[in-house]
Amino acid sequence: MYVDVILPLPLPEQFTYAVPEEMQHRIAVGQRVVVPFGRRKYYTGIIAHIHDALSADIAVKEIHSVPDEKPVVTAQQLKLWKWIAFYYISPLGDVCKAALPSFMKPKDLATGYVPKKKLFYSLNKDLDQSAIRDLLGKAKKQEALLGEIRSLLTEQDREMVSKKELIALPAFSAAVLNGLLGKEIVTAHTVQCSRIGSEKVPLREPFPLSTHQQMALDQLTESLNTKETTLLHGVTSGGKTEIYIHLIRQYLSDGKQTLYLLPEIALTTQLTQRLQAVFGNKLGIYHSGIGDNERTEIWQKMLSDNPYQIIIGVRSSLFLPFRELGLVIVDEEHETSYKQQDPAPRYHARDTAIMLAHICGAKTVLGSATPSIESYSHASTGKYGLVTLTERFNGMTMPRIQLENTRELRRRKKMKSILAPALKEEISCALEKGEQVILFRNRRGFAPVLECKQCAWTPRCTHCDVSLTLHTHPQRLVCHYCNRSYRIPSTCPACGAEQLEPQGSGTEQLEEEVKMLFPGTVVARMDADTTRGKNAYEKIISAFQEKRIQILVGTQMLSKGLDFDHVRVVGIISADSLINHPDFRSHERGFQLMTQAAGRAGRKNEAGIAIIQTADPGQPIYRFVTRNDYAGFFEEERSERKLFGYPPFCRLIRIILKHKEEKRVETAASLLAARLREELKERVLGPGKPLVGRIQMQYRGEILLKIETGLSPQRVRQLLKQAEASLHNMPAYKYVNLYYDVDPL
Repeated sequence: MYVDVILPLPLPEQFTYAVPEEMQHRIAVGQRVVVPFGRRKYYTGIIAHIHDALSADIAVKEIHSVPDEKPVVTAQQLKLWKWIAFYYISPLGDVCKAALPSFMKPKDLATGYVPKKKLFYSLNKDLDQSAIRDLLGKAKKQEALLGEIRSLLTEQDREMVSKKELIALPAFSAAVLNGLLGKEIVTAHTVQCSRIGSEKVPLREPFPLSTHQQMALDQLTESLNTKETTLLHGVTSGGKTEIYIHLIRQYLSDGKQTLYLLPEIALTTQLTQRLQAVFGNKLGIYHSGIGDNERTEIWQKMLSDNPYQIIIGVRSSLFLPFRELGLVIVDEEHETSYKQQDPAPRYHARDTAIMLAHICGAKTVLGSATPSIESYSHASTGKYGLVTLTERFNGMTMPRIQLENTRELRRRKKMKSILAPALKEEISCALEKGEQVILFRNRRGFAPVLECKQCAWTPRCTHCDVSLTLHTHPQRLVCHYCNRSYRIPSTCPACGAEQLEPQGSGTEQLEEEVKMLFPGTVVARMDADTTRGKNAYEKIISAFQEKRIQILVGTQMLSKGLDFDHVRVVGIISADSLINHPDFRSHERGFQLMTQAAGRAGRKNEAGIAIIQTADPGQPIYRFVTRNDYAGFFEEERSERKLFGYPPFCRLIRIILKHKEEKRVETAASLLAARLREELKERVLGPGKPLVGRIQMQYRGEILLKIETGLSPQRVRQLLKQAEASLHNMPAYKYVNLYYDVDPL
């Protein structure tokens, strides 16, 4: 008997092992096995196939051990893994590595999942009262502690007391307990416990839906009867979450599980509270912010006879073993955070979720106030269902969106700080009324560039082709690509001048200026620098929700579906930086970020205000943003993409080549492009240099493929792999690293 095993290594193929006779009755597809690989190394892999013949007369190694009694990966999961590896042109081993919690794939035999254990104590039932009296003798303290233990067990009708409870008893001391243990009146037990958390009971029924919400739910239910995927296009603060809650209940009543996907860990905190209030311990949370042991326990629970009925999480929750998946919700489906960038597999969680639902026979709901152009295009052509929610929840009106021309204000010398006068005035009014403010600047640090006033020298990273960002907490220059930091020079290394000045502004500078303009106000910052620590997201969000923070300054994570009740003013600083990128998606992203950020403003019966600061208010995109006109923006963007041949009218595949020698990368990219052009003709664009031509001492080359939607993915993949093999067969390019980014963002 032989098995083909997927190892969690960046290798495309499976590896065949012989099964020792004594293990043959214990193995199944999806089961973990420990196997030898290479010299004196062992890896834990997953059985993908069992067979009784080798394709060639070769010697194979034997399985070392089988750690589990049952499979830990289902047939549906293996099918999804193989699809991800195929569609995203990624090694199957990388998919396995991304899917399994770390402790389920230990790199050596001595590590892995460690069950959590607690110490409990019970009374020795083999001793009668007479025997206990004899053993106690005149030990009054032992007698007192024994009495307290008895009372506690009797009151709660149980047989054991935890160490924590025991320590809290008035008569407890370690010496007294040891006396009872030594006389075997009390016995100690080590019990395996769950890390997942305490039982949560439902606290409320779902809130009644408004007329508009109920209409959307009815349309959604009807659409899901005929379509596998439906897009719920609802305005910001439209109450989509409550619609989802009612929809989940429908699927729960049919015995079906729900996967609720979010783009950021930050959002799980807010949403978990709302869902747990309705569904209690039916809900599980899964993301990278929880420990590996806990992730392993959640995986095991999903395989048990009592799995979670609802999972809320980010990208990685797609890989959990669902037994009865009926509904997949992808909230804020437009978010770029759903795309995994590094390491491989570079999958898009939204599109993978749709495939997961298809494999499991489930339905998918995509939700957003600003859908991606691709999703809305599929909905408008009938591939997806479409449900529109146009009214905000609970009587809230849409925010008034106002443009401030910073170029004109500066020309007239009316703008003396980062904030426009109108924005400063609105902030003052909001603070006077006890309301809150969000200021959005999509660039962290103090300033993007430090520049010499005399010769225009700017400090650059020695490992990457990028300028360094000035940070003041701590005082360092930081590369946002490799995270290396450098000291701030006191003089210019090029000309010796002492006039080094920051250019532009980031969230640090904005925070500093706001504190100076509004003294006594509690100001906080939410960006990648302030949310590194454990639970840092949750602490900032909770403090803002509880009004312990009055002004919150942050990057794009502030625009991602967070709901706050007391925000009256939103300021979007340097809006032009959101759209001035050499990328066909820049206007789409700019529209989404500005609309979503503006949507954080507003209270019941009182319209909030969003002020957008721009040096070019004549740009057409601002017309669509100020009118909240998604349909108009979509039509203009779609027609432009059709004209120039971009998604949704084609598929893009970006090929990245990397090597420490620039010339070798350039030559390899040229050879690869020429080889591909033989078959794919004008579909091959490049080679060229990416915007950042060197990262972490590796030079980069780039080739872009534009593939019409009718061309077979199988054929394209085959051509790419043939061309890659042809390149790597040349000794000079054997070690040029190459990877693919399918549907890049």
